[in-house]
Amino acid sequence: MASAVSTRESLWPAPAKLNLFLHVTGRRPDGYHELQTLFQLIDLCDTVAIEVRADGRIERSAGPAEIAADEDLSVRAARALQRAAGARLGASIRLIKRIPIGGGLGGGSTDAATALLALNRLWGCGLPPDELAELGLPLGADVPVFVRGFSAWAEGVGERLEPVTLPERWYVIIRPAVSVSTREVFQSPELTRNSPLITIRAFFESGGRNDCEPVVRAKWPEVAEALDWLGRHAPARLTGTGSCIFASVASPGEAERIAARVPDKWRSFVARGLNVSPLHALLSKPV
Repeated sequence: MASAVSTRESLWPAPAKLNLFLHVTGRRPDGYHELQTLFQLIDLCDTVAIEVRADGRIERSAGPAEIAADEDLSVRAARALQRAAGARLGASIRLIKRIPIGGGLGGGSTDAATALLALNRLWGCGLPPDELAELGLPLGADVPVFVRGFSAWAEGVGERLEPVTLPERWYVIIRPAVSVSTREVFQSPELTRNSPLITIRAFFESGGRNDCEPVVRAKWPEVAEALDWLGRHAPARLTGTGSCIFASVASPGEAERIAARVPDKWRSFVARGLNVSPLHALLSKPV
């Protein structure tokens, strides 16, 4: 039997994202929705720990109990890369989760993107970013933005990306103690699906909105309660389909003051906006 371990474990950051707005502009014949959104990367990060294996096996040695190892997007991403690149090496993947699961912050997608980028380096695959983003898209519409590694204006199902440099902002994020079903939100007949296309300039002038928010407010009252609470302190918005909500403020002190008042029944986070992923800063360093 081949030796199971060939290198030491390496640690790779996987940043979360916020949708600063989310407009649903149409529905395609295949059932997917056409969107416009602005992805803001934030410094709330998971850590993807990877140990390269010589025996070609891919396994998750530790991760969230509520997600089966074979269904974990980081494992599925690693297997997709292995098939596409014809890689003979394998990997043991250990996830250190800080991003809430199912909160609309892209936790599964960012773990998948980090696995693709890190293993592309560790296995010596040499696949270009376009190919990695294409590999990741079937796993989740948010995977390409994390593969690209920059805050971005997005269209299509979220795969057409244009880098955007955003002013430094701090965010208060609240996670109500409820899970929101993305599928249920997008299948809801009450969801608006005909928002007109806007420009980046129009967003910065008007602020946009999240078309999923009215549906989530109606179906998940605890999210509505959290939006109302946070809205008394700063303009509050749903990210993605939720359940996390957020408010943008100008300073870390202001963010900390609001977060300190969040009722104990909800989790709160303070995060700084990023224009470039910390993973890409790490990958840019010489091997």
